[in-house]
Amino acid sequence: MAPLSVISLSLCFLLPLLSPAISTNSEGNALHALRRRLSDPTNVLQSWDPTLVNPCTWFHVTCDSNNHVIRLDLGNSNISGTLGPELAQLQHLQYLELYKNDISGEIPKELGNLKNLVGLDLYGNRFQGEIPKSFSGLKSLRFLRLNNNNLTGSIPRELTALSNLKVFDVSNNDLCGTIPVDGPFGMFSMPSYANNMRLNGPELKGLVPYNFGC
Repeated sequence: MAPLSVISLSLCFLLPLLSPAISTNSEGNALHALRRRLSDPTNVLQSWDPTLVNPCTWFHVTCDSNNHVIRLDLGNSNISGTLGPELAQLQHLQYLELYKNDISGEIPKELGNLKNLVGLDLYGNRFQGEIPKSFSGLKSLRFLRLNNNNLTGSIPRELTALSNLKVFDVSNNDLCGTIPVDGPFGMFSMPSYANNMRLNGPELKGLVPYNFGC
């Protein structure tokens, strides 16, 4: 009869082979959590198999040479649902493309932890609530497009610290207050703020019907 220690050791090696393989990759887990939050009637996320070692073979996901997720392309994909804080686990993400869908709810403040993010395109959805102040931590951000949503509140002054920001568009929301003028905001054209009925700015005449404060 084999000693108990030998049997225990054998089970340690056999159990992973007998059980379904579940990914221990945090990025894969984060994306799978996103999939569970989304309705996907056209099956664009069909290849997102959580049993794989990492998500680098999934459609709409791009990885670098170290198998880190650097890009998520789900623009115009006919998906709906909400976003969650687990997206902050994609620490190497450079581009988050979710434009022209039917995603609703608030934009997770945890997205402000994505230090490598260069492009954030959430336009053309139904996002509600305020623009997260935590976006001020996105020091690599160059493109921020939040237009054509249902966002409210003011444009966070903290965003003036984003020295690399080149494109900023919040038009067609319900923002209020005054437009920042410091940092990169000195170069953004007024159409970037158009059709926010309660947003104030010295050059918004004709682009915003009414100018009320928050």
